[in-house]
Amino acid sequence: MEIRTIVAAITGGASGLGEAAARAIVAGGGRVAILDLNQEKGEALSSELGKAAAFFRLDVVDTEETERVIGQIKAQFGTLHAVINCAGLGGSMKISGKGGIMPMEWFTTRVNINLIGTFNLIRAAAPMMMENTPNEEGERGVFVNTASIAAFDGQIGQSAYASSKGGIVSMALPLAREFANNGIRVMSILPGIMDTPLLAKNPPNVLEQLAKQVPFPPRLGKSVEFAKLACHIIENPYLNGESIRLDGALRMGFNRK
Repeated sequence: MEIRTIVAAITGGASGLGEAAARAIVAGGGRVAILDLNQEKGEALSSELGKAAAFFRLDVVDTEETERVIGQIKAQFGTLHAVINCAGLGGSMKISGKGGIMPMEWFTTRVNINLIGTFNLIRAAAPMMMENTPNEEGERGVFVNTASIAAFDGQIGQSAYASSKGGIVSMALPLAREFANNGIRVMSILPGIMDTPLLAKNPPNVLEQLAKQVPFPPRLGKSVEFAKLACHIIENPYLNGESIRLDGALRMGFNRK
């Protein structure tokens, strides 16, 4: 599919990786539905991008709300060709640490937002994609899901986060197989240490140390680099059922203390 011909829905689209993807698609001539909980940022970005964009407030964990928003997108744009799932929640906590035993809610919240929230959008949007007229390759749509290198290189305290992202990786192939006859592809991007507003909350010395761990280029990843990869996935019909690391060859090791 060509970016200039598509309508894309982007969760977590008001900031960070999602915002970069929204900007890239509009710059390429496409249209975007920005889905986010942050109404102020979402509406500001939509206003900046103009008629090619619209904001829809969404909690990705809420099934009924997700189905309603997908209906609103269809009413405004007519259809969907791509979904880029960027909404997510990070954080680190040991099962047994200084603060006691990890609250079960810590684990379930991350699984609900990162994994179930991603599946929720796929579930709601797939039927509309199936109605699209296929292009010359037989394509009707594509899902680009955001996992993390933590799916494979999870660190101490990342059991919740890593397992939620691992689930995103694991469901790419079975979903790609399920949607094969419908002409819908499913891909996952595994970002490494990206320079996002969430990471920027760390002190400068911490960010500097993180950047030094990356083999090449020895810096934090840029949101625009995520957006470029997402756009390439949309435009390359032979990418399907796979996960791509975007990490400058970073492999997180085991730092015993």
